[in-house]
Amino acid sequence: MNKNKKYSEIPSVDKARLVAEWLEAKQAENIVIMDVTGLSSVTDITVVVSARGVKHAKALAENILERCSEENIEFLAMEGQKTGEWVLVDLNDVLVHIFLDELRDFYNLEGMWGEAPRVELEA
Repeated sequence: MNKNKKYSEIPSVDKARLVAEWLEAKQAENIVIMDVTGLSSVTDITVVVSARGVKHAKALAENILERCSEENIEFLAMEGQKTGEWVLVDLNDVLVHIFLDELRDFYNLEGMWGEAPRVELEA
């Protein structure tokens, strides 16, 4: 990615794919990218992944923050990092949900956004 490009110039789908690639490189599991444009008032793209455990979930979230800083990508907030069972990373137009499998199954975001088109990881 061009280091001089500002975060606001990166299309949401490309940002989500980039984040998903970072997560995949750190062994996140079952990566799903959903385009919720027009379906959600809070974001355009939702990325959902599974972590193997609490430490893994926390490490995945921390990796996103580090990489966003390196790539000049806007970071708004993070929730759930203390417990690590469900970590939400808010990148404004992209929300990243890092779940332990049990909570991912319980909240079933993929089912909730079942009508949302899925975005392939590779462009």
